[in-house]
Amino acid sequence: MLEVRDIRKAFDGFLAVGGVSLGVAPGQIAAIIGPNGAGKTTFFNLITGHLQPDAGAVLLEGRDITGVAPHDVCRLGMGRSFQRTNIFPRLTVFENVQAAYISHRGRGRDLFRRVDRLYAEETDAVLASLGLLDRRGEVSGFLSHGAQKQLELGIALASEPRLLLLDEPTAGMSATETRETIHLIERLARERGLTLLFTEHDMEVVFSIAQKITVLHQGRVIADGVPADVRADAEVRRVYLGERR
Repeated sequence: MLEVRDIRKAFDGFLAVGGVSLGVAPGQIAAIIGPNGAGKTTFFNLITGHLQPDAGAVLLEGRDITGVAPHDVCRLGMGRSFQRTNIFPRLTVFENVQAAYISHRGRGRDLFRRVDRLYAEETDAVLASLGLLDRRGEVSGFLSHGAQKQLELGIALASEPRLLLLDEPTAGMSATETRETIHLIERLARERGLTLLFTEHDMEVVFSIAQKITVLHQGRVIADGVPADVRADAEVRRVYLGERR
C-alpha cells in the first residue's frame, strides 16, 4: 500500500529525517513512535506532500507520489488527521463532514440542488459510524476535545481514503476518551478495509492496536517490526521506552 524509500529532509543544516525507509501492507495498522523531535510529524508531512523531500521517494499503491501536492495526494486515496484539531469551529458537526465531501467529490452534475442536501446521506452515514449522528446540528467549536478529534476523523473519512494517516489521534484526551477512540479506530479500519499509519506517544495505545511499529530517533529508523520484537529491542528500550518509566 505505502512504500517510502530513503526519504530525507534537512532544515538549515539540521537533518530532520535522515534516510527513512518503511513499508505498510494493505489492511495493516502500523505505528511510528519516537521521542519528541524524532522526526515523526516531518515524516508525515513528507509523505502527504506538505513538505518536499530533499531525496528519496514515496509510493502509494506502486505509484510515485513524491512531491505531489496534498490535495492531489488526497484524491489518490490518502487521508490524514493532524496533531492539533483541524475542524471548522463555527460550522455544525454535519457541515464539517459535508464540506469535506463537497471538497473531495465536487458538486457533480446536480448544480441546482440545495447545498444543504449535497451528500447528506453520505455525511450522516459517517457521523453514525462515529457516534455523532445525534449531534449533527451542534456547532463543532463547542464539542469536547475528544469529540472534536472524532469529528476530524470523520472529515478525513469523507475523502474516502484507502490509507489513513493519524498524527497522535488520542493527544489531549482523557483515559475514557482514549479507550473509546482506540476502539473506534479499530472498528473503522475493520469495517472500511482501511490501511492505517499513525504516530502516538501513548505506548499503551501503540501496543494495543499496532500490528507493526517503526521507531524513529533523531530522524532515523532504529527499529522496525512486530510489537513484541520492538518492545524487546535493547536500543529502543534505551532510547525511547526507558524514558517512559
